[in-house]
Amino acid sequence: MKVLLTMIAATAVLLAGNANAGDAKALAQQSGCLACHSIDKKILGPAYKDVAAKYKGDKGAEARLVAKVKAGGSGVWGPMPMPANSPQVKDEDIKTIVQWVLSL
Repeated sequence: MKVLLTMIAATAVLLAGNANAGDAKALAQQSGCLACHSIDKKILGPAYKDVAAKYKGDKGAEARLVAKVKAGGSGVWGPMPMPANSPQVKDEDIKTIVQWVLSL
């Protein structure tokens, strides 16, 4: 019985994680992020998996990336500038998208 409950709890956590990832990807799509970015290949901007790899283990990455997405910027991944995404994308949505990208 204890093993069964543990398996059920683990499955619930996995399903919740997948739902959150799906929600974040949908936010990225709705916000226009996927016009320039892809999960696994460079388009105009870097692939999200490359961003996650670059900032892996960097405790301050989330805050810096949220600020970069809000204000825009250039020079980190090449000459193509990223436009500012504030105020058209809500702060909490930007944070959700950045957390998802860093989780890849």
